[in-house]
Amino acid sequence: MKTPKTSKSLLPLIESIPKLAGRQVLVVGDVGIDEYVMGEVRRISPEAPVPVLEVEKSEHRLGLAGNVAQNLTALGAQPHLVSIVGKDASAEHLISLCHQQGVSTEHLLQDPDRPTTSKVRIMAKHHHLVRVDYEKRKYLSADLGIKLLKKIENLLPSVEIVIVEDYAKGVFSPIFFKEVVQLAKKANRRVFVDPHRSNPGDFYSGADLLKPNFDEAVALSGLTYDDLRDSADKVVEVGRALQKKVGAHDIVMTRGKDGMTIFSGDSITQVPTYARQVFDVTGAGDTVIATLAAGVAAGLPLERACQLANFAAGVVVGQIGCVPCTAQELLAYIESFSSETTY
Repeated sequence: MKTPKTSKSLLPLIESIPKLAGRQVLVVGDVGIDEYVMGEVRRISPEAPVPVLEVEKSEHRLGLAGNVAQNLTALGAQPHLVSIVGKDASAEHLISLCHQQGVSTEHLLQDPDRPTTSKVRIMAKHHHLVRVDYEKRKYLSADLGIKLLKKIENLLPSVEIVIVEDYAKGVFSPIFFKEVVQLAKKANRRVFVDPHRSNPGDFYSGADLLKPNFDEAVALSGLTYDDLRDSADKVVEVGRALQKKVGAHDIVMTRGKDGMTIFSGDSITQVPTYARQVFDVTGAGDTVIATLAAGVAAGLPLERACQLANFAAGVVVGQIGCVPCTAQELLAYIESFSSETTY
């Protein structure tokens, strides 16, 4: 039997992975805890027509921007996480989870007027039954905003790139986003944004790169599905409209099983997906932007960084919940693809 060899086309990706180590990335955004309550459903409640979950286990994991930070750490990069937590037991739990994952909590501020965001997912095997959210969606006070901006300003000289992770929990108001961008531009640092669909596209004006999925891109662009009904190429129309509205040079549109479409200046590039099986897409977008930012910070061309990010997403969607993709898992996953086709 012939020994599998590494495909030459994938060698640059494999050789890129060690370059992610030590990259300094500033992550600004909403943080939270993801709790998973998992078990079996074998009967319907006699009290109401609802399933009864027989709980087998529960887990707590870092969510939102915390998941982006732990993905960076797992890849060998160094995240600097700037955010807000409440003054409660959940904040203490979140800080403990950060320490377990090697994520510094030095730049987390407390807001006693809000709970630490928590999401509880009730699951029967791989199926979500219901999600319960503990949160308060409100913008930061002026005092907290000033304190966060000071932390960001102090960190910018030591980082290579900025990730804005907007889950619309209150960290980013239009004014706060603009001030973050202005500080980043002054320090000559690029800003990569994971946007929220509830905001108009021009909310993120000044971003260097925007990473929406297709549905988010439609909402952010200001187009509707009725507008796109007769479009010859919906993806291109949406991407170009969003690029124009935001003013970003790069739009990286994630499209599930169809991979990614990169709009970079006047060029359009398609990157295929590398997911063999999909159990749960929760947190996959966090993995993508973490890998993408670390790759670009390491000097990789955008297309190669996107390919690496797509492989990393392929690792995490095969698992349940918000889990990071380690450099070792990423390497093994890419090698498994290369050995399937090349001898």
